[in-house]
Amino acid sequence: MFNKKNVNKIIFNSHYAGDVIYSINGFIEKNRDQLYQDFKRLLFNSRNSILQEMWPEGAQDISKTTKRPLTAGTLFQKSMAELVATLLRKEPFYVRCIKPNDIKSPTIFDDTRVEHQVRYLGLLENVRVRRAGFCYRQRYDKFLLRYKMISEYTWPNFRAGDDKEGVRVLLTEKKFVHDVQFGHTKIFLRSPQTLFALEKLRNDMIPHIVLILQKQVRGFLARQKYKKMKAALIIMRYYRQYKLRSYVQYLADNFRHAKQMRDYGKSIQWPTPPLAGRFAEQQLRMLFSRWRAAQILRKYPRSEWPQLRLQIITASALKRRRRFWGQERKWTGNYLANTHENSNYNSYNTSINNLKNSNAFKCVFFSSFVKKFNHQNKSADRAIIVTETGIYKLDSAKNKFKTMKRSISIKEMTGISVSPGRDQLIVFHSANNNDLVVALQGENQPLKEDRVGEILAHVCKKYMDLCDRELSVNVTTAIKTYLGKKSRTISIEGVAGCEQPTFKHAGSVIVYEVPAAYCSAI
Repeated sequence: MFNKKNVNKIIFNSHYAGDVIYSINGFIEKNRDQLYQDFKRLLFNSRNSILQEMWPEGAQDISKTTKRPLTAGTLFQKSMAELVATLLRKEPFYVRCIKPNDIKSPTIFDDTRVEHQVRYLGLLENVRVRRAGFCYRQRYDKFLLRYKMISEYTWPNFRAGDDKEGVRVLLTEKKFVHDVQFGHTKIFLRSPQTLFALEKLRNDMIPHIVLILQKQVRGFLARQKYKKMKAALIIMRYYRQYKLRSYVQYLADNFRHAKQMRDYGKSIQWPTPPLAGRFAEQQLRMLFSRWRAAQILRKYPRSEWPQLRLQIITASALKRRRRFWGQERKWTGNYLANTHENSNYNSYNTSINNLKNSNAFKCVFFSSFVKKFNHQNKSADRAIIVTETGIYKLDSAKNKFKTMKRSISIKEMTGISVSPGRDQLIVFHSANNNDLVVALQGENQPLKEDRVGEILAHVCKKYMDLCDRELSVNVTTAIKTYLGKKSRTISIEGVAGCEQPTFKHAGSVIVYEVPAAYCSAI
């Protein structure tokens, strides 16, 4: 812009800070276009001496005259690079130039003109701050928001007062209060070092804050996942309970009339349980079995329950492979203590009492006369007793009931073998390959009743109590056995007219002859 009134006076006078007069003297020389070196050389080589004097640069070497000059952009870039290099080496100072008057007089000071320039350049506020010595100022709320994480008293939120009080607490804790000034609405920092220290503390705390945020986010995501998993488990639990209730209700409907049935519901087919009710099915079957057993046992007095338990053990061991085993009679157990079974029961009782004291057993569960067959192929009349730990052999000769050698431990037994007929033969297999082969009998006469099932029940029960597993029971007409660690086979034959069962041997075969009626199988 320029003032048209002064155009003829070759003076421009319009400026953002006020009216300024520009002189155009030397304007063309300072703003003329660049003239290339080849033109200067051409003019210098002119025959006109005046042109030669005007262009003395043409005398330079031809290599310089052919070189293109730098462009305006290159010159500007080079100039800026030199300026930056200079600024990096020096400490810059910003200088504001104030004109005291418009006539360039060294003795005149125009107050209005100077005040206008000072106000326009904002020097008044700058001088006030510089005079106070403060390099930084900021509102309390913004300052506290930026630096509150560096103090434990202001993080995450300051609740003990307003923002000004929070800033005061923060700076007091960090020991910067001596280098600041508290204004009405702003905080003023005197030295840049204080600001740099605050920024460093803030930068050091940011990674910790990021970790806290990550922890909170991860914790939130983990809690959400846990809640979903817990909700799924609750749904699954209620669904399983629903399926189990449905299954139990279905069983209740099916077994509603089981008590009126002859077999107490044994013939009712159990439905397939759901996946959630497989474990419950076992418990329900057990409860049903106990209830059914209680219904069956109601017909019998409690005094007969011990015998029923033993008979159940025998039936379970034989698995219907032997038809007659004494289930139709009353079981006594210790028959030799009975006057009807043993005429010398006093001698027997005396011997048993002595045996209890020396062998430390408490009770005799079963006793009977037997005919024993040994490894020497000889048979003899003996007596056996079954205690809680073993089987003892007694010599019944002369009615003294003397103990023979050591007892046979029930724990060392490997099995029992019996025949499917009504004979009273029973073989106790032991781990030392020396089995006990006996045939139950009465006092000098054959038994009139079957007692194999009774002794089998007592031995199997004691074996289960001692070893916590079932004893193997074999039912066959050809019994494999070991006598004196030699393998033998016992064959049972019915002989017409035979009154007393006897053992005979033929090589490795032992023949047990019984009346023909005893050989009736299942």
